[in-house]
Amino acid sequence: MKTHLALLRGINVSGHNMMKMDALKKALENIGFKNVRTYIQTGNVFVDTEEENAASVGFQIKQEIFKTFGHEVPVIVLKKEDLEACFTNNLFLKSEGCDTKKLYVAFISKELASTAINDLKMSQVKPDDAQIDSNRIFIKYAVGAGKTKFDQKYIEKKLSVTATIRNWNTITKLLEMYAE
Repeated sequence: MKTHLALLRGINVSGHNMMKMDALKKALENIGFKNVRTYIQTGNVFVDTEEENAASVGFQIKQEIFKTFGHEVPVIVLKKEDLEACFTNNLFLKSEGCDTKKLYVAFISKELASTAINDLKMSQVKPDDAQIDSNRIFIKYAVGAGKTKFDQKYIEKKLSVTATIRNWNTITKLLEMYAE
């Protein structure tokens, strides 16, 4: 069995795409996923399956959400190594006096070239800062996530990708849950 982490974008936010995690868990178990567990209400779902291919797992989850709840929800599936890379490759963590409350990670639907940072036009969102690392964008907000235009929609528009963002506390907890 392989454990996959599915990040669902845009559920239970501002009254949109509402679904209870217990109902989601049951729906995913009904299509054969094992050991389904969730973390908070915003769509972090671990599943165990014989399926190795992350894209296939994401497609199955996306289909079942649409069938059961009627929501078209983007799904990005990660491996444990993707979360571990958040700790080893994030240069913002290495800076003196790093405030992890202002650190976020945007998980992207495809691998990005390091030159994609130019496409983000960071001068338009200063003083926020970002670093691209494969299929992740490490973000350091100057004030906070609620007061920036450098959000998931901005990233998706500039890079023509699907993205979902998690705060540093969530990243930390999800990595801990992989070990459980």
